[in-house]
Amino acid sequence: MLSFLLSFIVWDPSPTVFEGFDRLRWYSLLFALGFIISQQIMVYFFKKEGKNPALVDQLTIYMVLATIIGARLGHVLFYEPEKYLGNPIDILKIWEGGLASHGAAISIPIALWIYSKRNQGQRYLWVVDRILIVTAMTGALIRMGNLMNSEIGGKDTNSDTGIVYARDTEELLSSLRVPIESIEAYKPTDRDAEIKGIGIVPVNIDVVITKGSYTKESLASILSQDIKYALTQFNSSKEFLAEPLNTPLQIDVKEQATNYLVTVKTLGRVKYPTQIFEAAGYFLTFLLLLSLWMKYKSKLPDGLLFGLFCILVFGSRFVWEFFKEVQVDFEQSMQLNMGQLLSIPLVILGIILVIRALKKGNPQID
Repeated sequence: MLSFLLSFIVWDPSPTVFEGFDRLRWYSLLFALGFIISQQIMVYFFKKEGKNPALVDQLTIYMVLATIIGARLGHVLFYEPEKYLGNPIDILKIWEGGLASHGAAISIPIALWIYSKRNQGQRYLWVVDRILIVTAMTGALIRMGNLMNSEIGGKDTNSDTGIVYARDTEELLSSLRVPIESIEAYKPTDRDAEIKGIGIVPVNIDVVITKGSYTKESLASILSQDIKYALTQFNSSKEFLAEPLNTPLQIDVKEQATNYLVTVKTLGRVKYPTQIFEAAGYFLTFLLLLSLWMKYKSKLPDGLLFGLFCILVFGSRFVWEFFKEVQVDFEQSMQLNMGQLLSIPLVILGIILVIRALKKGNPQID
């Protein structure tokens, strides 16, 4: 059992929730689910602490807008300013990807300050403390959405424990000039002898192709060249695979009733599942902050949960960034990447907030 848990897996889920319905994607579903659950938890907080729960709807609008706008502008300004500022209309194309949590970390407190100013009787730090409890939970769901998209993955583990991301390879092979019915990458059961403990592991890819006018020989001839090129010459292939450049492609073509089953035997790179690491860290932060609220509620000093959130979330983010692939090319030459540089001031802010909160105590308790 232990050897199974420590072994690699081949990860190739569809980013869409339902096959044939591309508009509903796991990332969007989990993103929205985070806000829906958060809203209900905030209603519970407000009721338990004698606040008007009707105000949660307004608060949710502030949070949604702040998260989307802040995370988008954070990515634009921190990671790809030249690309987007040269063509500003692309900033609106959120569906193409590109959200940065550090941008949201800046925009959310600003939005909550505006909210608290417009709703007398709700102290700013009181609101922030409660909202960041559910923000940690939403962050965990968003990272699981990243996992379903096979994005923001980790570096090579150089061991056989981790994930081989195969989704990009499958999408690349789907552009082959043959009528493809399906593509599936998987961990083979008969190639254990090729596992050497260095993070380069066997991966099989089954490609089902409509028979049409192809003969077995002609199809094998076409695919041997085209698939070899696809698996060795593209950046995504080089990042996720370790197909040898100067050896013949290992390919097997089996003729079936109406199609051919083409099995490609290649090698994959085992990566750290950093999305899971981050999601687990965020969820544990959610549980800790929620536990503190449940035990102390109105006795909590203003800003304490805010400070703990910054320390735990961005402190762990600083660590996990060492295991993640860089998000943009300019980070290649940096000793600390952009995510780490942006995390440092937020951790410092968290420490200041915790010290301040413990010194001042709760303003409602004399």
